[in-house]
Amino acid sequence: MKRILFLLSWLAASHGGFAQQKQASRPNIILIMVDDMGYSDIAPYGSEIHTPNLSRLAAEGLRLQEFYNNSICAPTRASLLTGQSNHKAGVGYFNVNLGLPAYQGYLNKESLTLAEVLKEAGYSTLMSGKWHVGDDSIAWPNQRGFDRFFGFIGGASNYFDIGNYPDKAPPVPLVENNRSFNLQPGQYLTDEIAGHAVKFLDEQSKLNKPFFLYVAYNAPHWPLQALPEDIEKYKGRYAIGWDSLRRERIAQQKKLGIIAPNATIAPDPEVPAWESLTYDEQQLWQKKMEVYAAMIDRMDQGIGKILTKLKELKKDENTLIVFISDNGAQGGFIPTGRKRPRSSGPIGSAGSYDYQEQSWAHVSNTPFRSYKASAYEGGISSPLIAWYPARIKAGSIARGTAHLIDLAPTFYEIGGAAYPSSYHHINTNPLPGISLTPLLFAQQEITRKVPLFWERAGNRAVRQGKWKLISSWPSKQWELYNLETDRAETNNLAAQEPQVVKELAAAYDNWAKENDVVDYDKIKPAGPAGFAGPTGGGQPAGGKRNK
Repeated sequence: MKRILFLLSWLAASHGGFAQQKQASRPNIILIMVDDMGYSDIAPYGSEIHTPNLSRLAAEGLRLQEFYNNSICAPTRASLLTGQSNHKAGVGYFNVNLGLPAYQGYLNKESLTLAEVLKEAGYSTLMSGKWHVGDDSIAWPNQRGFDRFFGFIGGASNYFDIGNYPDKAPPVPLVENNRSFNLQPGQYLTDEIAGHAVKFLDEQSKLNKPFFLYVAYNAPHWPLQALPEDIEKYKGRYAIGWDSLRRERIAQQKKLGIIAPNATIAPDPEVPAWESLTYDEQQLWQKKMEVYAAMIDRMDQGIGKILTKLKELKKDENTLIVFISDNGAQGGFIPTGRKRPRSSGPIGSAGSYDYQEQSWAHVSNTPFRSYKASAYEGGISSPLIAWYPARIKAGSIARGTAHLIDLAPTFYEIGGAAYPSSYHHINTNPLPGISLTPLLFAQQEITRKVPLFWERAGNRAVRQGKWKLISSWPSKQWELYNLETDRAETNNLAAQEPQVVKELAAAYDNWAKENDVVDYDKIKPAGPAGFAGPTGGGQPAGGKRNK
């Protein structure tokens, strides 16, 4: 009898060991997203900014030419985390409640997060950085599937806390695993986000299971605050001005093969010629870009620390890393109706509430048209770098066309995770995206049966094949562009191609109805337009509100 019990015990232990071995062999997933960074702001996409770690990931992995976000912070994060349209996930406008389910301002229960699905499949789920899809504690990361969380909940944050000087730099409120506290004097938030990601990897390494790590940097989102040693690296680099830098970047993009050899830059008549500025004006503008570059530089340094830890833990060969930006660089500020916070320190320091502004943002979004919050390419185009040494061919550049909604089915496929039809007795929204594994692992061009759609604050767009249909609020007039020949969106073909306009407009109307999209004029919040509405959700954490 004892021998039979021993044999049964040995068989059970062996089966458990095999199961654990299979569990551990599944790939780890790291998703890195930066904030308000333009298409050309990193070296693999044409920038002069020093980003050696992203350059390494690009050289050893794959870059997409066409990857799309939702043009602004909260709607992008809603689609990224759930694989749904932002309206279907409950964040049709921003992280403010406009009184309808599609505009409630936080993730609904019918739209499962990456963490919830991957956790059910046996993954550790870790997050460090910016949340911005639910302010109430019932909608915080630990309540939506993440085992470990460090970061801030709202839409923007200061990067420094200098102690007992609230008139210069107020406290920076943070959360770790539902415990609230403040950033400490001497700490820099970008470093803390990377540092906690590394800490979570160390802790997770003791478990015999794969992990999903979401690193959501707030850099280089305003306010412009950076470490002096990083700013110093770029001193004098931007004396050439934005006109020359834009030409530098598009030349580099063509050399890299990121954009077509015949690509042109979309003009912006609101950006003055650099040479028209006075000497003092040029000095001020240079400083802004020096700090902005320093913020991206420090973000890349944090990625380097994560890569070093992966190698140390011997998990680098079995990890997929995906890097993206949540939207394009931010253009105008005053036209939104929102006042600038007052700065109490020089650009780059604690207390600085300055930002990059439109003239440099036009460089950041090279070669595209417009900026954050717009459905033109400058608002919705992001770099995408995918790195997975065991599966992705080094040095690949692929066309795409892919969207945030495609990442969830991609991660679930490679992670062996089943997306459930119901979760905790709630029927779930089906996933509208497609898996990108054929594109990533075999460089097969994506074939989409259904177009991509956008709506946010009245800005609408449809992308199908080479065609892009777009209207920019408050106008409801459709424009049509052939992105194969005109990705800068300079030649409106709506009058020449009325049938294409009609078909894509009809497709948009059907999608809008299916996703509970409401005419923006009927739901537009009182107060500043285009961003957070009356609650000022774009205010930095700890910052002063303007009355």
